[in-house]
Amino acid sequence: MRRGKNALPDFLGIGPGRTGTSWLHEVLAGHADLPRGVKETQFFNHCYDKGIDWYAAHFSHARGDRPIGEICPYFVDPKAAARVRFHLPDCRLVVCFRDPVEHAYSNYKLLIAYAWARGSFEEVLEARPHIDRGNQYASGLRRWLDAFGPERILITWYEDLSSDPQVYLDRICDFTGIERFKLDSGRFARRRVNEFKGPPRSRKLAQNARHLMYWLRDKRAYPIINAFERAGLWSFCFSGSIPYPRLTAEQDARLRQRYLPEVEALEKLLGCDLSRWKRPREARAA
Repeated sequence: MRRGKNALPDFLGIGPGRTGTSWLHEVLAGHADLPRGVKETQFFNHCYDKGIDWYAAHFSHARGDRPIGEICPYFVDPKAAARVRFHLPDCRLVVCFRDPVEHAYSNYKLLIAYAWARGSFEEVLEARPHIDRGNQYASGLRRWLDAFGPERILITWYEDLSSDPQVYLDRICDFTGIERFKLDSGRFARRRVNEFKGPPRSRKLAQNARHLMYWLRDKRAYPIINAFERAGLWSFCFSGSIPYPRLTAEQDARLRQRYLPEVEALEKLLGCDLSRWKRPREARAA
């Protein structure tokens, strides 16, 4: 573990996104040295041109007495694995996989919430192919395995996080070297972070809020962003009271066929049984 201006992560939680990364960041705060003031620096995907010193500045507060890490969904980016390997060759990686149908629908909600897209789930799914790329778990994992090998990658499952958050957290602590700790049952054990209950009350409001948020991020005005978060501003702008529609049984079945080849490729790669992701389900909230 390094400290000061040369501090860099010992571990990364690389996602993919919409798999509990925000929850994990909040849980680990105070038990590992995470980027100061911000959850995701986006360095290894969107901010790489800022340089490694810019990235290291986010960890300059690290004292060296506990693991340093970042929870940021680098998994999907095709260049991220090689970049992480170059700068952090001894890094440990945590990956979390989620039912691809639920994952796709959760990504749809994010796109609507931030006013990046409009339309029905099917319309956005066809117009935004990166939703499908986000579910290419096997091909994405191969890149990271080639770069780091299986011994440095912990595979976790979103279902385990949902069913037993404490056991899920214990596995991550043991893998990353963080001292085990008990979850605050009232605050974290069943809480979902960044769950969008319904489309934004105003698309224009959501769009303006997104522009403001990213402008503040570019200026590294993290305290202002976090103050707005605590005040409920972002939640007010990005979510409304009318719930998202439920996926029908027919939609669910079509999507399971759509993602079946990638699910079977992941089964083969990991030698595991993912039949739970293949069976069509009754209409449910995704």
